[in-house]
Amino acid sequence: MHAASLKKKPADRQAAIASALRTVATEQAGLAALSTALENGLAEPFAQAVNILSRIRGRVIVTGVGKSGHIGSKIAATLASTGTPAFFVHAAEATHGDLGMIAPDDAIIALSWSGESAELKSIIGYSRRFSIPLIGLTSGEKSALGRAADVVLALPKTPEACPHGLAPTTSTLLQLVIGDALAIALLEARGFTPDHFRTFHPGGQLGANLTLISEIMRTGDQIPVVSLGTKMPEAVRTLAEKKVGCVCVTDGDGKLVGIITDGDLGRNLHRNLAETIVDDVMTRSPKTIEPSLMAGAAVGLINKHNIGALVVVENEMPVGLVHFHDLFRIGAA
Repeated sequence: MHAASLKKKPADRQAAIASALRTVATEQAGLAALSTALENGLAEPFAQAVNILSRIRGRVIVTGVGKSGHIGSKIAATLASTGTPAFFVHAAEATHGDLGMIAPDDAIIALSWSGESAELKSIIGYSRRFSIPLIGLTSGEKSALGRAADVVLALPKTPEACPHGLAPTTSTLLQLVIGDALAIALLEARGFTPDHFRTFHPGGQLGANLTLISEIMRTGDQIPVVSLGTKMPEAVRTLAEKKVGCVCVTDGDGKLVGIITDGDLGRNLHRNLAETIVDDVMTRSPKTIEPSLMAGAAVGLINKHNIGALVVVENEMPVGLVHFHDLFRIGAA
């Protein structure tokens, strides 16, 4: 039946919501079954798979067809972005020359819910011929893929969210989650750090959030600083000259002891500021950040405390300043 021939009628609001809740409940039950499996029979195969993938000198080849292929493509992307070199090879294309993309030092993760996908035959045979480690991700432990694989990640057979039991829904979710679990376990085994992550994600907001504070902070003469005991008129002039909405206050040792913001000025307009010193106006214990942290942390602090800038400190001394505009400029805010 062509899609255009299906009967079209306005969706019932309550029926749509009820359907969504059934889908979520069904898939939650699938995830619960997967969690139980990982605490029991799936635990050892999973550990074996992580061990194999962490020891290879080549790349992880992820393969599959149909919906499993789409999930496999995402798994490969997640692996590659978290420190495990990987790419996706479509099982059907493998027969037409793409087997040449797979090298002896690689390992293969093959996805097939039934384990009987005919398109996987050539890539399974290739892995056996050249002794390339094969990890089968399937619900069919005794299937063709299950029998051939070195390690079988046998996923629990749980109902699909589709009321007809036909459209891959719960099954693809479980494949996706076990793929994420592999990627994170490998990330942790390799000691993958946020700095490594930044190397693979230089673009977009994610890359911006991973930028080090030391790379974007204002330094030297750009930092508005006055000492304890300074008269407020001088502090106001510094505030106006630097144009960052605040002035750092330091003690005799150069350590940060307070900050004066535009807001502090507004709250003290009733006083004779000409005769007032910064000690009596400043906010003590200002919000600070370290230069080794990342821009994402600065965005979080600025949003949490509803402030415009953070003082960058090292050994309690102000070494820089990060303004909201600096974060906006690099795309982190």
